[in-house]
Amino acid sequence: MVIQRLQSLYLLIAALMMFGFSFLSLGQFQLADYTLNFTALGISAEGEPTGGVQFATIDTWYLFAVSLTTAILPLIAIFLFKNMRLQKSLCLVEVFLLFVLMGNAIALGYFAIEGVSCSWSIQAFAPVVAIVATLMARARIIKDQKLLRSADRLR
Repeated sequence: MVIQRLQSLYLLIAALMMFGFSFLSLGQFQLADYTLNFTALGISAEGEPTGGVQFATIDTWYLFAVSLTTAILPLIAIFLFKNMRLQKSLCLVEVFLLFVLMGNAIALGYFAIEGVSCSWSIQAFAPVVAIVATLMARARIIKDQKLLRSADRLR
C-alpha cells in the first residue's frame, strides 16, 4: 500500500515553477543605448539598439541545463511513489540543485555586465517557491512512511 496525496501536488508545483524559470524572462539590464533581456538561455538585446551599437549575446547554457534538471527531477520523483526512500533522496538533490541554481543566477544578474545590475522579474523567485514546495513534499513523504509503518504493525 502506497499513499501519495499532497506530495505529488507539491512536486508538481515545484516542477511547474522551474519550467517557468527555464523558459521565461528572469529580468532586464537597462543600458544607455538598449535593454538586455536575461533568461536562463542567455542575455540578449531586446529590439533594435539605438546609436548603431551592437551587443553580443551572452550564452548561459549551464544555467539552462541546471534549471531544466530541477524542473524534471520533481516529475521523476512523483513517479517513484513505490520507492519512498529514493523519492526523499531526490527531493534533497533537488533542493541542493536549486540552491546552486539560485547562486548562479544571482551571480549572473549582478556580475555579468560591469556597472549594471539586473532588475529582476517575479519569475526569478521561482526557485524559492520550488524549494519550499520540495521540502513540504519531503515532509509529507516522511509522514506517509510513518503512517504505512504504523499500519503494518497493526496487521
